[in-house]
Amino acid sequence: MVAIKRTRTYVAKPTELDPRWHLFDASAVPLGRMAGEIATILQGKHRPTYTKTINTGDFVVVVNSASVLTTGKKREQKKYHFHSGYQGGLRTVTMDKMLDRTPNKVIEMAVWGMLPKTTMGRNMLKRMKVYSGPDHPHQAQLAGYAPGEGASEDNA
Repeated sequence: MVAIKRTRTYVAKPTELDPRWHLFDASAVPLGRMAGEIATILQGKHRPTYTKTINTGDFVVVVNSASVLTTGKKREQKKYHFHSGYQGGLRTVTMDKMLDRTPNKVIEMAVWGMLPKTTMGRNMLKRMKVYSGPDHPHQAQLAGYAPGEGASEDNA
């Protein structure tokens, strides 16, 4: 009888992880497409070392959130609902007003909708930094990698 060689599933170890930094411009790609790409990067599903029980994702910097690109009439018609927990505590805000008040929250809520609703999902969301203008304080982290090997200057 011939012994069958068994291959084992690879499990990433926290010491082997090397998180990279990615830059996204919110004014270049529609909100949903950008949020999907960001959620994939935050979860680490773009890497061959993806392990679902370990946060293998990268860091993401999003700039120009005040001028986020949407299609159709979403700015006037899309509504965000918040409830205080009390009777009559439902508050509804349109996307247009939300972008005027807190433009970063629109992108955070879109990405949070695509992440797991667990402790690890909340930790993944903390790796995303959103800024309403084109300037951000993470230029040193983005400059730490050569253009082809890590920090992707995605306009997507």
